[in-house]
Amino acid sequence: MNILDITDEFRGKRVTVMGLGLHGGGVASARFFAKAGAEVTVTDLRGPEILEPAMRQLEGLRVRYVLGAHREEDFADADIVIKNPAVRRDSPFLRLARRVETDISIFLRYSKSPLIAVTGSKGKSTVASAIWHVLSKHYEHALLGGNITVSPLDFLDQTTPDTPVVLELSSWQLGDLHGMGILKPVVAVITAIFPDHLNYYSSMEAYVADKRVIYESQDKNCYTVCCADQEWGLSFAKETRALVLWYTERTLPALTEGEMLGGWLGLSNDGGPAATEASDLPQSGAEARTLFGTEALAGWGKFSLHGPKELLVPPSVLVPGLHQKKNLLAAAVALHAFGLPSQAIASALGTFPGVPHRLEFVARVRGVSWYNDSAATIPDAAIAAIESFSAPILLIAGGSDKMSDFSAFVRKARTLKSIILLAGSGTDRIVPLLVEHHIAYGGPFRSMGEAVDAADSIAQEGDIVLLSPGCASFGMFRHEFERGDIFKKEVARLAASKPD
Repeated sequence: MNILDITDEFRGKRVTVMGLGLHGGGVASARFFAKAGAEVTVTDLRGPEILEPAMRQLEGLRVRYVLGAHREEDFADADIVIKNPAVRRDSPFLRLARRVETDISIFLRYSKSPLIAVTGSKGKSTVASAIWHVLSKHYEHALLGGNITVSPLDFLDQTTPDTPVVLELSSWQLGDLHGMGILKPVVAVITAIFPDHLNYYSSMEAYVADKRVIYESQDKNCYTVCCADQEWGLSFAKETRALVLWYTERTLPALTEGEMLGGWLGLSNDGGPAATEASDLPQSGAEARTLFGTEALAGWGKFSLHGPKELLVPPSVLVPGLHQKKNLLAAAVALHAFGLPSQAIASALGTFPGVPHRLEFVARVRGVSWYNDSAATIPDAAIAAIESFSAPILLIAGGSDKMSDFSAFVRKARTLKSIILLAGSGTDRIVPLLVEHHIAYGGPFRSMGEAVDAADSIAQEGDIVLLSPGCASFGMFRHEFERGDIFKKEVARLAASKPD
């Protein structure tokens, strides 16, 4: 598809991009419509001192900026308003608009590609990236975008019926698509659901309602991949009109008793040295990990009641942790539904390197391993990261508040060698809980450099220093990716000053 194919619809139209942002969607929208011949106005409540990196990407294009405020006329006079996902849908400015779209909705209206869509609270970036990693081995031009910070508008002209697209979609992005009837993925994947963004949503159900949009327009010719280990996953399966495939930690006996088709985590040698009968097998991936270790677990699949048991995820993978193997399993089930053979899926997933800012190995300094898990913006994600390692952990955590429940996180903090806190409104809620449970902590520190130095002063050979904040990044950082990048720079500084 050439951009000129749709120029006639948008040439001369007045398009207002509401929220330039720093993650690519606003920039891609402004660039797309400017190249299509529209009269583009970008409006953002933030000023040029913050938005300068994004504005620099639009140099040379005819774009008018209204920064530091929104003006009613830029919405009332526009033919189309392109909404940033973070803008609340009840904004009074949006009520003035004749037509409201997003970069995702424009993409979906014109894309010619088959779509795999992924959502959930945590794990969706890993699942989407793993799916794309495998697809790329079979489709030279497979595409990946969405909430993973690549707007699909940037590759709309590359879509064809033979070019699969993988989109990671946040609850906000999905909510903006509700009722439009334009999102119909061939395969929809919903990863684990946890409380998140409750500073934005009125309730957990309101948050999950936006997630449900991913299968809203699917039919019996599509697939919805659900997690069998959560009540939310069971509710999605009851509601979707698509064929349901499961992924679960439960081993084969428990899976087949419910006549569910899909994938499960189990021992790589069909039982292990201590198990001789099905009744002896551990009934969950977590139990098997306790007995034999995560490295003994593989992902298995069964896609018809009398079909063979197939290896989907090899026991040896590059990403650490039980939850990451479960993410790879979800990706594998989706890929099988899309039509790829199990052997090819397992082979490619064994080489998947992971995603930046998600349990990303950074460096080994004086025998201490440093990991960047800055994308862990809720307590449940930080807990999963902690459980991924058996070595002593020094955790760098804390930040701004998302109205999360920190009680389980604080209980998990008892297992840590040390917890070092970054300043923020979320940290202000964590500290009293740590004090109540008599758990010592360092900080709160007002810079990443101070936190890194504090961890280095305590860490010993064989330890792990893990940045997994369990909180949002706003206040000290622009977003979680900047937080992770600064952590990596500080670790590099440390490594340069203290070579092995």
